[in-house]
Amino acid sequence: MSVNHNLYSVFEQHFPADRSRPFIIAVDGKAVSYAAMEASSAQLANSLVALGLQPGQRVAVQLQKSAAALMLYLACVRAGLVYLPLNTGYTATELAYFFEDASPSLIVGDLPLVRDTSTQSLLQQLAGQYQSRYESLAIDGNGSLQQRAAAEPDCFSTVLSRADDLAAILYTSGTTGRPKGAMLSHHNLTSNALTLKDCWGWTSRDVLLHALPIFHVHGLFVACHCVLAAGAAMIMLPKFDVGKVIEQLPQATVLMGVPTFYTRLVDSPAFSAELCKDMRLFISGSAPLLAQTHAQFEQCSGHRILERYGMSETGMLISNPLIGERRAGTVGLPLPGVEVRVVDDINTPMPVGRWVQFR
Repeated sequence: MSVNHNLYSVFEQHFPADRSRPFIIAVDGKAVSYAAMEASSAQLANSLVALGLQPGQRVAVQLQKSAAALMLYLACVRAGLVYLPLNTGYTATELAYFFEDASPSLIVGDLPLVRDTSTQSLLQQLAGQYQSRYESLAIDGNGSLQQRAAAEPDCFSTVLSRADDLAAILYTSGTTGRPKGAMLSHHNLTSNALTLKDCWGWTSRDVLLHALPIFHVHGLFVACHCVLAAGAAMIMLPKFDVGKVIEQLPQATVLMGVPTFYTRLVDSPAFSAELCKDMRLFISGSAPLLAQTHAQFEQCSGHRILERYGMSETGMLISNPLIGERRAGTVGLPLPGVEVRVVDDINTPMPVGRWVQFR
């Protein structure tokens, strides 16, 4: 019998035996247990298959952060589809480029809860232009895709995937030209998730305070995948709000953020070491963390931030250690299985002990 390398299949092996345990802990909405996550993602996967989508076809989504959006991601993975998350701030010109380049079979957008339907109309128009089907998803569960899913069975046999089958495409920031689609396989994502789980000490007792967007490698693949790989739980905030984060910190054990998260926490009079007494780990990435911020945060909280480095194309590559010295202003050492080569700005390898300053 073939081994299933499907990312979801691997995660499933780490889910808690008691599926009534929380996957998403309620803040403003309903809590989602592991059992509910399995059922919801199964129904959505069945609805995607019922629409005629085949493994390997692309599903492009431009969605606000929500539990429903995360369920759709897991449904796509289970169905062997290639998930393509898009920033909610992209313009019509940018979206047209991505759709022309990626040729998605399905485009999913938000069903607005207010009268402004301009974004939905734009996505519907572009879907027609690029011969893609359009469906909607809504926070309140009334999106067209959710209505289809409601009539589907709540069990789904996860598609048998090879290690090198594509699971997702993430478009790069385009700093050296037009954005390029980084093609990530099931093995790419699985390997990185399990490595981070082990290196950062994740267990089923952890609770992630999730305040990042989920259209980016940091919020979707690093944050959510660590939770799933450990059978842990998350508190999902729609976005970073310093008051909400401070309110929820006592219920969490891990926070992942960008440097501005930490500067804003340090600047808040309400932030204190007492709030952080049950926190296990603060992680920073996506941009350089100033050594000054690192020192100020330690003084305020008693915790040294763990900084790490990665890319959309590769996932995480380098990390400061969980146990050991975390050097402010550095991103740490190569993760297990990663080789790093240090070069100057004309790609010449540098000798050990030589400082490199880039222009």
